[in-house]
Amino acid sequence: MTNFQEDPFIKVKNYAMVNSEQGDIHGYQHVQRVYDLCIKISKELKVDLKILKTAALLHDIGRIKEKTYQFKVNHSNISAELAKTFLDSLSAYYSNEEKEQIIHCIRSHSYSSIIKPNSLEAKILSDADKLDALGAIGLYRTIGFTVKNKGGLKEIIMHLEDKILNLPKLLYFDISKRLAERRKKIINEFYEEILNESKLRNLL
Repeated sequence: MTNFQEDPFIKVKNYAMVNSEQGDIHGYQHVQRVYDLCIKISKELKVDLKILKTAALLHDIGRIKEKTYQFKVNHSNISAELAKTFLDSLSAYYSNEEKEQIIHCIRSHSYSSIIKPNSLEAKILSDADKLDALGAIGLYRTIGFTVKNKGGLKEIIMHLEDKILNLPKLLYFDISKRLAERRKKIINEFYEEILNESKLRNLL
């Protein structure tokens, strides 16, 4: 039996906390919510929780280094490379096959990634990450992300139209779609109301 103090998840959680962005838009609180959603979705599916939990904790560690790249690189690719290096230091706990599966989950989770998830665990992580962009917290994150990038009301609406409103259609599992129903309704109502109010005041 693995000693509690040597539990790899303790090391993974600590690494994820240290290497997460500050704040809640893509920070460790987001990581925790995605982790919890992964567990919730997985209850109706037969999955490898070791792979899923590890991938969920490490899926956004590249965010903190994203802006240091001269050319735009998808954060999922940066996260995957950082995770590979980190997991190599935990070879006593993770086989090469497990590491490859975790890296695939991370590399394919992003909305803007050209790599599509091809495993059960990767699809769960993809769904969980998209679910956290929906609902009340999703709205908070959308507005916070836009303001952080010097955008205003018009850019918030564009972000909703270009990405957020499309997310429910990209979910893989029935349980994910059920979890998305209330969250989707909150997003749609906010979008319709902010669009109406903006047009009434000629803000667009």
